[in-house]
Amino acid sequence: MATPSEKLADSLEALHKLQEHKTVIRTGELSRTHRERLLKNGFLREVIKGWYMPSRPEDVEGDTTGWYTSFWHFCAAYLNSRFGQDWILSPEQSLSIHGANRKVPRQLLVRSPLAHNNVLNLPYDTSIFDFRLALPAKGQMIELEGLRLYSLESALISTPPGYFTSSSTDARTALSMVRDGSDLLALLLDGGHSVVAGRLAGAFRNIGNGRIADQIIETMRAAGYDTREHDPFEDKLSSVFSFREISPYVNRVRLMWHQMRETVIAGFPVPPGGPTDPDEYLKTVDDIFVTDAYHSLSIEGYHVTPELIERVRKGEWNPDNIQADYDQKNALAARGYWQAFVAVKSSIAEILKGDNPGEVLDNDHRVWYRELFAPSVTAGLLRASDLAGYRNGQVYIRNSMHVPLNRDAVRDTMPLLFDLLKEEKEACVRAVLGHFIFVYIHPYMDGNGRIGRFLMNVMLASGGYPWTIVPLGQRKSYMQALEKASVNQDITEFTEFIAKLVKKGLKGGRVT
Repeated sequence: MATPSEKLADSLEALHKLQEHKTVIRTGELSRTHRERLLKNGFLREVIKGWYMPSRPEDVEGDTTGWYTSFWHFCAAYLNSRFGQDWILSPEQSLSIHGANRKVPRQLLVRSPLAHNNVLNLPYDTSIFDFRLALPAKGQMIELEGLRLYSLESALISTPPGYFTSSSTDARTALSMVRDGSDLLALLLDGGHSVVAGRLAGAFRNIGNGRIADQIIETMRAAGYDTREHDPFEDKLSSVFSFREISPYVNRVRLMWHQMRETVIAGFPVPPGGPTDPDEYLKTVDDIFVTDAYHSLSIEGYHVTPELIERVRKGEWNPDNIQADYDQKNALAARGYWQAFVAVKSSIAEILKGDNPGEVLDNDHRVWYRELFAPSVTAGLLRASDLAGYRNGQVYIRNSMHVPLNRDAVRDTMPLLFDLLKEEKEACVRAVLGHFIFVYIHPYMDGNGRIGRFLMNVMLASGGYPWTIVPLGQRKSYMQALEKASVNQDITEFTEFIAKLVKKGLKGGRVT
């Protein structure tokens, strides 16, 4: 007779086979016995009646990560099941996705001629609202990763005016992806959209693309329409886009930097200027290591003590017998943090000698990453190839509605981040936006938070600001501020959070 463990193993094997080609499970795809066993042991979770998603037994109540990871897969599978091919996301949601915004919305708006204008409540205060509306013509629809969207041009025409103010970053990024006005003009002329044409002409001119703006106005008027240009955005935007750029993520990141930098400058203390004694500055950085490592590692969920960190720094540990020293995972993390910290100090030294901070970061950030995880490679917990470079798969941030960039977008945007840092004149902007954009991109499978805080402190040093520790006791406020910046495109709270810590450091306050 099979033991309980053997029975659970059988159920997990059945689940694994399903997960090879799907991330959402329906009732009929698992036997009742397997389903109930997996639910009881925490390996399966019900989304709505008859629909399930894989989960982990160690997930605590209120952990949203599993749901946010499964959200788009569930929506595509559910909508296909309910409406077949007769559904499409709203023009606004379509435009956000075209604009490289894959965050999980509170309410997903869907159109279908088979809908009943109902709300389907989903986990963690999310929902789907289906509107009974006709679909656009086939040529105005596309499918992207299982989601049915309005084409870029059709979405721009069908999106209401208020979207350009409520979601200006998404709208501008989507506009920047239009290479030529021909396809857009064909839809405008066929539909007689003279008012929409005027709005889009104003929108294109707002982002610096006067060529397409003129093309729209001149063509519409030549066709007999009295089209009047109107800018739907609330603010003007100097030209920050490259209209030859093929990645919407690059233009999105560039726009975010441009829009957020003034908020950072206004909310940050005046830079004290480069230190008169670089050696003394580096000594203060060295003195703060134990405290910094304790807080930074603890924020990431490691269980370390100042005593362990100090022993690891001094080399008073045996990598072949780590269990006798402390928990293996935590000791390796502490050792990696020390090795990365030494590399970061070397980067600061280069900057204090006058090297461009962005160039130093471009050259050195890979070294920080390698040192951070080198002990785990030595211990055999990671492969040497894991230190090769940026991630090759998708990653998710625990309890965050923000979905980090995909593999290809990481490789498009990281060079841009370094260019922005090289060009930026204000140290506070390099520090705050450098940290934020780095974790927004999330280029590595692990270590992004630690490297983001290293990056912040290197850029603070470039302006003479003190090394600044994010205290473990303020982790919740720190993560909430980053979440608000990522999801709502509002950097104010994160700027205020970092500025307050920096001001305390300027006054001689220390985190303990």
